[in-house]
Amino acid sequence: MFTLRRWWDKNALKLAGFGTVIGGTYLVLQTQSALVFEAYNALSQPLTQARQIDDLKTARVEQLQNELQELKNQNQQLKQLANYSATVPNKGIMAPIVLRSADNWWQQVVIGRGSADGIALDYIVVGTGGVVGRVVSVSPHTSRVLLVSDPSSRIGVLVSQTRNMGILTGTRSNRSVLQFFDKRPTVKKGDVVATSAVSQLFPTGLAVGRVMEINLNKSPAPEAIVEFTAPLAALEWVTVHPHNPHAVVTPPVPVTPTPPKLPAKSR
Repeated sequence: MFTLRRWWDKNALKLAGFGTVIGGTYLVLQTQSALVFEAYNALSQPLTQARQIDDLKTARVEQLQNELQELKNQNQQLKQLANYSATVPNKGIMAPIVLRSADNWWQQVVIGRGSADGIALDYIVVGTGGVVGRVVSVSPHTSRVLLVSDPSSRIGVLVSQTRNMGILTGTRSNRSVLQFFDKRPTVKKGDVVATSAVSQLFPTGLAVGRVMEINLNKSPAPEAIVEFTAPLAALEWVTVHPHNPHAVVTPPVPVTPTPPKLPAKSR
């Protein structure tokens, strides 16, 4: 114990000086680090801000390019739709597709035009490529369209090249089944299918699709698989045309001619 106290008395001053040196060195290093860090921030901040500005400018340019491309795509679709609609005799109403049913993707869509725009029940809807469907419900500003791909959709059609007629039924896809009236229809792959006079829901002569497969041995009637020419899943704009399938034409009333009066016999 006495030896330890003598050692402490002899070296206490040295230890205190050494601690002071260590503490001062640490303080100087911390101060210098802070100064260096602040100097680095001061020098690098303009570079960081410039890089952020460049990134924002690049993002804005890409956004404008994407928007321009989208406008070009929409313009092209509208041109194609206008050219196709020119072949339909009745004046149409152009309408955007605003909603597709998530659970019935191929069966119905909602368009952004309604009764306030002159649309009524049973109006027909066409798009680039051909028939799309018909209006089944109307609100003031929207209309619901039953697509030709719906299984409940049945359209009277004919093969344009051979005039063989039949009924086209949807299958929830971009293809449908054509069941012929004739037992031995003349049809081949690639033939064009259009609406016929048999259809009460669509006017005659509208493009529907092309024959992709043929089964003449199908019972009870020969069948063909028809692919729609209108890309139902990709359309963004359509044209709605008036059509009244329930219109009744009143035949003229025959007029019975009145026999001429004979002159009275002289007595």
